[in-house]
Amino acid sequence: MSDEEEALGGFESVDELQSHGINVQDISKLKAAGIVTILGVAQTTRRHLLKIKGLSEAKVEKLKETVAKMLPPPFLTGTEIADRRQNVIYITTGAKSVDAMLGGGIPTQSITEVFGEFRTGKTQLCHTLCVSTQLPEDQGGASGKVAYIDTEGTFRPDRVKAVADRYGVDAAMALDNVLCARAWSSEQQCDLLVDLAVRFVEDRTYKLLIVDSIMNLFRQDYSGRGELSERQQKLNQFLARLQKLAEEFNVAVILTNQVQADPGAAAMFAAASNAKPVGGHILAHASAVRINLRKGRGDERIAKLNDSPDMPEGEATYVLKSGGWEDPS
Repeated sequence: MSDEEEALGGFESVDELQSHGINVQDISKLKAAGIVTILGVAQTTRRHLLKIKGLSEAKVEKLKETVAKMLPPPFLTGTEIADRRQNVIYITTGAKSVDAMLGGGIPTQSITEVFGEFRTGKTQLCHTLCVSTQLPEDQGGASGKVAYIDTEGTFRPDRVKAVADRYGVDAAMALDNVLCARAWSSEQQCDLLVDLAVRFVEDRTYKLLIVDSIMNLFRQDYSGRGELSERQQKLNQFLARLQKLAEEFNVAVILTNQVQADPGAAAMFAAASNAKPVGGHILAHASAVRINLRKGRGDERIAKLNDSPDMPEGEATYVLKSGGWEDPS
């Protein structure tokens, strides 16, 4: 086991349970439900485990007891947590000024949300990160592969090639290291995370998961106020699963989000931007880092750091070029 796996105890596959007396059929049932690591079993409530067909109360209790013995103690000292945070990698956005504002770039082990109106470069950032994640760490990368969930049909291999050219990376190889899935419904969007969890266990080189965009399909599938609570409940489950993936596999998660007009704000502050991100409080609380994008003068764009556990609020400018996000010249 590598240092990283040691630090993220429970990172091992659920297959390890077999050597602790859990039968293969029950392990298969866990995998089918998207629970693929020891930590994943620990993080799933008894209530949810009981919903898996064929798992009785006695089996669930045995699973919980077995996993508790295999995992490190739940409480860690501040020093131990600091050691674990040493594994966090920062991935460059392509614009040094934005990286500086973020404290180094897009961090692994947490969710970063990027929101803004059209043509502010949300999808451009995703394409830039598809390549920058593959760069060596000393060049602002994570030497890793990328998983991309595309809900709007905006993934463009040609854009990835253009960014690869900018960084002097082999374009064909760069595209080979990006795994993309097109989602057509919010249910399918959720199911794709189960598939990814299995892949992440088998291939530990994934370092970035992109969802572009997070709310598009939820807004399509749940319309009107009558369905709002159900939509938010499903969204909450999706985000909780994303957070687990980020922490279990030391992956950076980036979500793009749309904005909507906020009539209340418009009336109170005529001059202020009256666009707010969709998704409500559930999405706001799930994202550790929130970046608001807006158009600036000429071809400049402005990224404003709205929320971050590590950095103060700030602003940075960038421009959109054929090679993705770059610093203004």
